[in-house]
Amino acid sequence: MTKPFLLVTAPVETRSGYGNHARDICRALIESEKYDIAIQSVPWGSTPTNALNEENKSHREIQKRIVRQPQLPKQPDLHYHIVIPNEFQPIAKKNVGITAGIEATVPPANWVEGCNRMDMTIFTSEFSRDGFTNVAFDKLDNNTKQIVGQLKLEKPSEVLFEGADTDVFKEVDDFSPFLSGKFSKIEEDFCFLFVGHWLQGNLGEDRKDIGSMIKTFLNTFKNQKNTPALIIKTSGANFSIIDRREMIKKINMVKSSVKADILPNIYLLHGDLTDEEMNEMYNHPKVKAHLTFTHGEGFGRPLLEASLSGKPIVAPISTGQADFLDKQYSVELPHQMTKVSPNAFPKDYTTPESMWSTVNYGIAARVMLDVFKNYSKYKMKAKKQMIVNRETFSHEAMKDKLIEITDKVLEGIPKQVQLKLPKLTKEPKKLNLPKLKKG
Repeated sequence: MTKPFLLVTAPVETRSGYGNHARDICRALIESEKYDIAIQSVPWGSTPTNALNEENKSHREIQKRIVRQPQLPKQPDLHYHIVIPNEFQPIAKKNVGITAGIEATVPPANWVEGCNRMDMTIFTSEFSRDGFTNVAFDKLDNNTKQIVGQLKLEKPSEVLFEGADTDVFKEVDDFSPFLSGKFSKIEEDFCFLFVGHWLQGNLGEDRKDIGSMIKTFLNTFKNQKNTPALIIKTSGANFSIIDRREMIKKINMVKSSVKADILPNIYLLHGDLTDEEMNEMYNHPKVKAHLTFTHGEGFGRPLLEASLSGKPIVAPISTGQADFLDKQYSVELPHQMTKVSPNAFPKDYTTPESMWSTVNYGIAARVMLDVFKNYSKYKMKAKKQMIVNRETFSHEAMKDKLIEITDKVLEGIPKQVQLKLPKLTKEPKKLNLPKLKKG
């Protein structure tokens, strides 16, 4: 029996969040052995395209399925397009877009329009899907500017989480010389750890709210002896020397804004780490808790992976990470919904009406202090969060649901015909952006 022919178009070779997600999707489809799979690799901004490792079996399987020519022997039965929604293109008998969506409450209108080009859209979290399903835009006539209809999500959608590889992300007590060397330079035995990119925006405006997190930490523990430290594993979008200098500059700018005789230590970890090294970092005995002030997540993959170390996750339980952070077992930072800063995203990535969460910095200070002073009670709860997440949010659990969705989409497709694939464009169709319908 002929296997269904699947084409996956995605940034599978890039060192990016979408790259990680795309490799997971491809790996799951390949492991099922149910489909004939071709992969079309696309770039992801300026991120490096050297993510595939020949020593990794799943990476080798992905590599040998990458097609470099826009010519296929037959029309794909199903096209999985893993990009931001305005780039979605239907080229197969059935077409499904996969996206983390937007990390705020209202997506751009052309992203909704992109989803409607597909037969289905798969989002990574309930929050991400809600942003698309709960919004409607007025369509305006180009000449009269009169309302002629509404733009809203009309096609079906599913939520499929990003599953963690529990063979990699787990409790360990053995550390490589490389990681041991890095941590030997850290004086403190109690450290909060943050992991994430430090992208555009001034203090309080960047999506991860790293600057505000640093400032709150410094103000909480300034002018004290025997304080915890804060480790920041971050970069801009690459791991260059210039990027590292920029991260140091940002940290120093925040430090200079805090008036104190003594400041607690902040350590920067900058550079590319393997998944195994990331897991070692999460598990290192000097790392006691994982901290983030993030404004918004489409899913929040590093937080899920960190939770499998069995250590407390200190975070706002909102946006995408709310799917896998249980308020009973994680440490919630109080927050409120606020307007998204226009400086936080590239142009046309969000709307003036869009909201995201902002941590209450004063209460966050008290929470961090309590985690430091009463650590044992939080560590016990974190173990329960780890157990739940290993069972519910694993790669295997994600694969099972993905195969279920795939088989459902493939039902009743027409017979195969010859097709020459069109060249992918950045944005297939220009849309006269409609006005957001209020109320």
